[in-house]
Order: sequence, then C-alpha cells, then structure tokens
Amino acid sequence: MIKKHLVVLSGAGVSADSGVETFRDANGLWAKHRVEDVCTPEALENNPELVLDFYNQRRRQLFGIEPNAGHLAIAGLEENFNVDVITQNVDNLHERAGSTKILHLHGELLKCRSMKDDTYIRDITGDLHIGDLCPKGGQLRPHIVFFGEQVPEMEKAEEIISTAEIVIVVGTSLAVYPASSLIYNAPPQAVIYVVDPSVVEINSRKVTYIRERSVTGLPKLMRELMSDNI
Repeated sequence: MIKKHLVVLSGAGVSADSGVETFRDANGLWAKHRVEDVCTPEALENNPELVLDFYNQRRRQLFGIEPNAGHLAIAGLEENFNVDVITQNVDNLHERAGSTKILHLHGELLKCRSMKDDTYIRDITGDLHIGDLCPKGGQLRPHIVFFGEQVPEMEKAEEIISTAEIVIVVGTSLAVYPASSLIYNAPPQAVIYVVDPSVVEINSRKVTYIRERSVTGLPKLMRELMSDNI
C-alpha cells in the first residue's frame, strides 16, 4: 500500500510545550534580547561574544528538556503516512521523538559552521567560544539562519510540500517570511489542518482548524487521521 504524503510545517509553539523559550511569547527571549543584538549578521560582527553566549545558553537548555506529546504524535503518523517535517525550530526534539525526515529551515542548535568556509559544518554539543576555528582559520558560529540571511533549504522545502496530500500547520503563526509562503506551494487539492489556539490566516485555501495547543491538538488529530487511513 502506497502511503499518502503528509507534510508537517512546525514552529515554536510545538517546542514551547516542552519548555523551550520562544522569541514571541510575552516572557520569551525577545523580552530579554533585541533581535538586532543576537540574531543578525551585524550582531555577530559587532558583538560576537554576546551572540555566541546567547546560543550557548539555548544549546544547554536542550539537554534539560524532552519531546512532548505533540512531537510524539507527529512521529507516530509515520506508521500510516509518508511524513516530512519542515520545521522553523532549531532544536532537535522532532529527531528525539522519532521523526525520520526533518528539514530545518532556520538551522540547528547542535551544529556550527565556519565564517570563512560556508561548506564547513559540524556537530556541536558544548559551548562555542571566540577562538574556536575551522581548519581554514575561520571563526565558528552557530549554524542558525539569522534575520537578513538567505534560507538555503527553502527550495528543497518548496519541492517537498509541492507533492503533499495532507498538510498540518502547527505551532506557527506563518508570520516569518519566507517560511510563511510555503503553505501556498501545496497542491490545491491538499487537505490542510491548522493546530493552534491563535488565528492563523491562510487565504484562498479550505482549512480545518483545531484551536488547541499542539500538545493536546496533535494527538487528537493523529488519532483521527490514523483511523481514517486504516
């Protein structure tokens, strides 16, 4: 039996239920740091110690949190569907929950890359410091797509969603460009679900809304989809 292609577009709301601080929450990281100070190429150039420390703290946080019921529900869908996860999140909670095909649009906390050689990318679990260099002598930086930088995986993401039969949008307001445009690359006949307590506007598409947090809404949707697909 050929499995239907199901694509999940996930954002910060999925990981928030595991305790990951988000930029857009009232008590989130935006309240403590201006984006201009920690998440732009200019910030990295002008105050690299602050930027490295900011992402060091976020990386350390990963080791004290676990995937939640939302992550596990997405992974569980692989039993009945061909699932691709396209995430704006930089944590590894989808991987730890058991999802096998994950595309990180905005980079990964557990990787770093060289400021001198764009092809040099390696895994990292500890802190990054000034003076940590690649073999060519370039300073290592977080493997994160900063505001104002190109999203290198965007074309691949568009290709993935272009064959989706079912799309689940979860934990994202679809407010950050260019990720916000991805939903419109889905085929017109694709069935679209949005799991989010907030209003997520998707124009010119028929959408089924589940107005709950991902930790409760995703398990419900998973059970419904799995039952319909038996």
